[in-house]
Amino acid sequence: MAALVMAGLLAWWLVPLGEKSPSGSVKFSTGATSGVYERYGYLLKEDLAKDLPNVSIELLTSEGSQENISRVAAGKADFTIATADAVAKYRRDDGPGADRLRGCARLYDDYVQLIAAKDSGIESAQGLRGKRVGVGQEGSGVRLIADRLLSAAGLHPKKDVTPVSAGIDTMPGLLESGELDAFFWSGGLPTLAVQQLSERFDIKLVPLDDPLVDKLHDTAPVDTRYYRSAMMPADAYKKAQDGTAVPTVAVANLLVTTDRIDAELTEGFTRTVIKSRDRIGKKVHPAQLVDLRTAIYTDPLRLHDGALRYYRSVKP
Repeated sequence: MAALVMAGLLAWWLVPLGEKSPSGSVKFSTGATSGVYERYGYLLKEDLAKDLPNVSIELLTSEGSQENISRVAAGKADFTIATADAVAKYRRDDGPGADRLRGCARLYDDYVQLIAAKDSGIESAQGLRGKRVGVGQEGSGVRLIADRLLSAAGLHPKKDVTPVSAGIDTMPGLLESGELDAFFWSGGLPTLAVQQLSERFDIKLVPLDDPLVDKLHDTAPVDTRYYRSAMMPADAYKKAQDGTAVPTVAVANLLVTTDRIDAELTEGFTRTVIKSRDRIGKKVHPAQLVDLRTAIYTDPLRLHDGALRYYRSVKP
């Protein structure tokens, strides 16, 4: 009898009176195999299983940000990660369900990485003219920013280079085998697939400097305001950078859902994302950069009511 009483008290403490524990099933659209989104989603699922024991989480791989946004907006997934520029483009294009999109958290920044063989002679984006260039998959955020950067560099994305549609799971191998001259990647630092490539093959990170970023802002649509100049730290890929920081472009990643998802579930999901930062960050370095102080800034999306409720609950 005493054990039953204690169990009841424990349940009351874990789920306060008047609150219900979320239940049901959730589809979380992540990213390409070997990418940061996929690894982050896999580790987050472990924490969600502990914090939301009555919620079943299904992970869905994808081509990246653009596919993720269209999936969630259409109700084919419930939560996802996507870059702010891809979200803004989907809204600007008035994609189906765009008005239902909501933000849960600003996560970490993606850094655009233009990777070439060290002896390739490619020193800038302009040097890609006539080259075979990996530009990401059709539905990826990589494709969006790669096309825009090529245009900003004065190159037609389809005529002045030979674009190769491929993901981070295959582009490193294609570069290593000589089937690509360079490839674009946009992800957190370091991205495991790029790090592993740097350890077995001599590569370099091609600078994407301020003048190029200025042209990017001038030549592309209004959602380019989500791009900013940044520096890849000298130790991001130690064997590829020779102790030198590399200028590039960065864009924020957002945790996204829709107004279809109830407040209790969204609040719990958001709480777990913030709480899991340190554990996940030990294996996926970009996750260390999730910060409660900046997580509420999910522009261009308004915060979901459940996420807002969580942030108010932890406000000092």
